[in-house]
Amino acid sequence: MNCNTHSGHEHMHGANCGHQAIKHEDHTDYLHDNHLHHIHDGHVDEHSLSVGGANQANCTTGHECESHDASHKHGANCGHAGVPHGDHVDYLVGGHLHNAHSGHCDDHGKV
Repeated sequence: MNCNTHSGHEHMHGANCGHQAIKHEDHTDYLHDNHLHHIHDGHVDEHSLSVGGANQANCTTGHECESHDASHKHGANCGHAGVPHGDHVDYLVGGHLHNAHSGHCDDHGKV
């Protein structure tokens, strides 16, 4: 298995570590500083949710989310946790992934 190791990571993730657990394929990752961390063979791997299945990367013009108003713009300091998804970062809002796109918010599925 190829590892994308997060070097210099001293925090130990687990059930009560304070970071949100995200079910990813057949394991659990932890959302930490806009990264998905997975404990593997004594080190921390960087993961990204795959595009496909329940987490498509399509444009969903017309997606209305009651978790925030339409004027809210997702980005580095928007207050929502960033989640690596394919080759981009989505933002976790109300249990699903939001992606800022062409002046609207796409819904990239539930996590």
